[in-house]
Amino acid sequence: MTIEIRQLRMICAIAEAGSITRAAARMELTQPALSNQLHAIERMLGDALFVRSRTGVVPTEFGRRTLDRARIVLSEVDSLFGGAGSPQASTEPLRLGCAHIACISSIVDRVQAAPLGRSVMLHVESSAAVLADSLASGRYDVALLGIMAGFDVPLERPVTSRVLVPRYPCFVALAADHRLAGREQVRLGDLRDEAWIGPPGADDGSLAALRAACLEAGFEPLIRFEAPSGGGRELVANGHGIRLVEPTFAVPPGTVALPLEGDPLMARLAVAWRPDRITREQADLLYREIARAYLLHVADNPLFHQWWQAHPEVHPVL
Repeated sequence: MTIEIRQLRMICAIAEAGSITRAAARMELTQPALSNQLHAIERMLGDALFVRSRTGVVPTEFGRRTLDRARIVLSEVDSLFGGAGSPQASTEPLRLGCAHIACISSIVDRVQAAPLGRSVMLHVESSAAVLADSLASGRYDVALLGIMAGFDVPLERPVTSRVLVPRYPCFVALAADHRLAGREQVRLGDLRDEAWIGPPGADDGSLAALRAACLEAGFEPLIRFEAPSGGGRELVANGHGIRLVEPTFAVPPGTVALPLEGDPLMARLAVAWRPDRITREQADLLYREIARAYLLHVADNPLFHQWWQAHPEVHPVL
């Protein structure tokens, strides 16, 4: 028996909703119907995809690997059939919205060097929800979105997308003289008494994801600071607070960026674009150049590089 595209969408919906009941409502199915479908898919694949948790369901290790590949397959299908617009040739600057990520400068370098015949105008925005809305409204032609696992960011037509990295862990930034700074990884529960710098883009689930993960670890995070990335670096380096960071984060002096044990906070990267603004060939070219820019920074944090090498299933499809 061969798994179907609709079944891949079902398991991805369950993973994103964190609950069979919520996923069923999203897919306009009854909860028993989706449960039966999930059991049938698991029998077909020969292993469990999810286990129950205090807050719903979470993927098993086999489930995570399956979801990584499913998201790539679905993004390829959606980008192939999601839009067949024929945009007019343009020499106007390419308007690129981008998540706050370490490879921003490399993205600009590679995209500007690509044979698009267009310069690049870049806007960095921490909120994936704002990026998605701005893309839908026409403010951007292309966007690189960072999306927290368990939280959807709807993309309105005609916007289409491809997954760049289906899953990567969030790291935690600590002062270099922090009591835990010498470890190779940190248990989230060991941070229960820390002051946190609130993650940016709370409207797209980053703050909710942090709170949910901390509650799962047995505590409510103390959010004492709201600060842009620059201010956040200073607060961390001076020992005032800790914060979540993207794992290719270039660690500034006085700071360390460490993985969280068990990867309790995950995210994914996706490239989204308007097919009425750029051709499929241009979208493919941009995807490749953004992927290559990201890959240039994977080794910037040796601990993330180790994780990356151990998870080839999340590597971009070039």
